[in-house]
Amino acid sequence: MNKSHYAILIRISDAVIILGATYAAYFLRFDYPIPAPYSKFINYAAAIHAIVMFSLFFNKNIYKKVWQHASIEDVFSLVKLVFSGYLISFVVISVLNYSFSEFTVPRSIHVMSLIISMVCLCCSRILVVGIHNSFIKMQPHHQRALIVGAGQAGMLVVKQLKQTKYKSAYFPIAFVDDDRGKHHMEIYGVPIAGHTRDIPHIVSKFDISIIIIAVPSANKENFTRIIEICKQTTCQLKIMPAMSDLIQGHVNIGALRNVSVEDLLGREPIRLDSTEIKEHISNKTVMVTGAGGSIGSELCRQVCKFSPQKLILLGRGENSIYEIELELKKSFPHIQIEPIIADLQDRKRVDAVLKMFRPDVVFHAAAHKHVPLMEKNPVEAIKNNVFGTRNLVHCCHIYEVSRFVLVSTDKAVNPTNVMGATKRLAEMIVQNMNGRSKTKFVAVRFGNVLGSRGSVIPLFKKQIEAGGPVTVTHPEMVRFFMTIPEAVQLVIQAGAFANGGEIFILDMGKPVKIVDLARDLIALSGLEIDKDIAIQFTGIRPGEKLFEELLSTEEITSATKHNRIYIGRPAINSLEKLDEQLSELEQAVLHNDISLSSKELRMLLCRLVPSYQMNTGTHPQKVNNKFHKNLVYLEQSPGFKAKT
Repeated sequence: MNKSHYAILIRISDAVIILGATYAAYFLRFDYPIPAPYSKFINYAAAIHAIVMFSLFFNKNIYKKVWQHASIEDVFSLVKLVFSGYLISFVVISVLNYSFSEFTVPRSIHVMSLIISMVCLCCSRILVVGIHNSFIKMQPHHQRALIVGAGQAGMLVVKQLKQTKYKSAYFPIAFVDDDRGKHHMEIYGVPIAGHTRDIPHIVSKFDISIIIIAVPSANKENFTRIIEICKQTTCQLKIMPAMSDLIQGHVNIGALRNVSVEDLLGREPIRLDSTEIKEHISNKTVMVTGAGGSIGSELCRQVCKFSPQKLILLGRGENSIYEIELELKKSFPHIQIEPIIADLQDRKRVDAVLKMFRPDVVFHAAAHKHVPLMEKNPVEAIKNNVFGTRNLVHCCHIYEVSRFVLVSTDKAVNPTNVMGATKRLAEMIVQNMNGRSKTKFVAVRFGNVLGSRGSVIPLFKKQIEAGGPVTVTHPEMVRFFMTIPEAVQLVIQAGAFANGGEIFILDMGKPVKIVDLARDLIALSGLEIDKDIAIQFTGIRPGEKLFEELLSTEEITSATKHNRIYIGRPAINSLEKLDEQLSELEQAVLHNDISLSSKELRMLLCRLVPSYQMNTGTHPQKVNNKFHKNLVYLEQSPGFKAKT
C-alpha cells in the first residue's frame, strides 16, 4: 500500500470515527429509542463535531504526517488537537442552545464523544503503524545486523534501517545493551537479546553477519572493550555517524563507517590549552611547510580553528597544495589563504617567500620520510631534510619569525637509517640556531602516524581488499602510533609552550606490534586469518629497527603543563664544529653526488650524528626504555609539579 492509499484510508477512518463517536455517545447516554427532543438534533451535533475537527486537522496539517512512521510525540499532538476540537464544538453548540431553545444537546454527549473519538483516533494511528511494521520484513539482499546499544542512537539506527529496507544493505535482528533493565524487551519489534559480553553467543544464535556499534556516548575505554568482544566473532563491524549529524540530517544510515585501527588506540580525546595557543596563532601570519602532506594538511586545518590572519601553504606538489587550498577556503572563508609552490632546497626562493610574507609562526612539516626509499636515495634525503631545513631556519632567523616548530620523528633517536639521521641533523640545526637568534626554535618528536601517506595501515587495507597476503616485516616489529589529529594537536600545543631550544616529546602511549595491527584489520573486515587472508613475514628491511625510541640515553626528560608532552634536552654540539661539518657534507652532496658512494655518504653522516649506526636490517636491536622510565618517575614523584 502506497502513501496516497494510506492518506485516503486515514481520512475515511477519521470521518467514520468522529461521526460514529457522536452517535455512540447518544446511544450510551439514552436507552433506545432516544427521546424525541434529543434525537431531533443528533445529526446536527455529529455534523458540527465533524466540521470543527476536520477544519482543525487540515489547518494543522495532520494529513501531511507520515503516520506509518508516527512517534509518541505525534500521538500526543493528535490528543491535544482532538481535545481542542471538542472544546470548540462545545462552545458552538452551547451558543446554539442559548440562541434556539429547541436546540438541545446534553453536555454529557460532548464528554462521551470526546473520550470515544480520542481513543479511536489514536488506536487507528497505532493500527496503521502496526500494519506498516507487519509488512517490514527481511529481504534477500539484507545482511543480518546486531545493534550494540539500545539507547537513542540505537533506536535511530533501527528506525532508519526499517524505513529504508529496500535501499539499506542491513536488517536489524537484535540489540545488546549493558542496561539489564532493558533485557527481554523490544524496540520497533527488535528484541534486546542481552549484555555486550554476550555478543559472541548472540551472533551465533541469530546468525549475525554485521555488528553496528551505536554507542556515541561511550568513553574510549568502554568503546575499546566492546571492540575487543566483537573481534571474537567473524562479523564485519560498522560504527554509526555522530548522533548530532544523524538528527540534523547531515548524514544518513548509509554513512555507517568501518571500525578503523585508530578506534582501537583507546585514548581519551586530547584537551588543549586554547588560550595559550590563541596567543601565538590568533590574528597572526602562520606558515606551514609540506602543507599538502598528511601532517601538513592537518596542521593547516587545526591552525585555522584558532583564526590566524593569514595562512601560507608552502609545498612542492601543486596538486596537493591546490586541494588543501580549496578545502580551507571553503571551510574557513574568513582566513586569507596563500598557496606557495616552492622547494626548500632553493635558498633564494625561500628567502623571497619569507621576505614577502614575514610569518610570525612557522610549522616545518616538509620532509622525505620513507625509510627504505631514503636508504636507496640518501643524497635526496640529505638535500631535503638537512639543507632544506637549514635554508628555512636561516631565513626564519633573518626575518625574525617569532616561533619555529620542526616536526621530527622517533627515528631521529639512535638512528639506524639515513632518514632518521637526517632528521636528527635537522633537530641539531634547529637547536643550535636557537642560541644565536631571537626566534624560538623548537622541535616536536613523535612516532608513526596512523593513516598518513605511505604508512602501513593503508598498505594493509589495499592488501586485504586484494585478497592478501598481508605482508609484515617481522613478528616482533613494534611501533608507537598516534592518529593524525592527535599528533597535530600536540604539535600546536608544544609550539605554544616553546621557550626555545627544546625538543618536545609526545607521549605515544603503549607501543603496538605491527602484526597485531594486521590481525585487527583482518578481523575488523569480517575475515579470518589464514582461512580468508594470510599473513606473510618478509624480513626486516635495510635501516629498520624492531623497536623505535623517543629518547636517547644522554637526553633528560622534564614535564610540561600538558600531561602528554615532555621536554627532552640533549647535549648541544659546538656551533662552529657543526657548521664546519655541515659545509663539508654540503660540498660532498651538492658537488660530488654522482661519484660519492652510499657508504661514504653514510660515513659523513656518522661523523655528524655520533649515535647513527648503519643497520642492514638483519640484526634486531634492544629497546631503550629510558623514556618510559622517566615518565613513570615523573608521574610517581611526590613533589611532581608540571613546569610552567
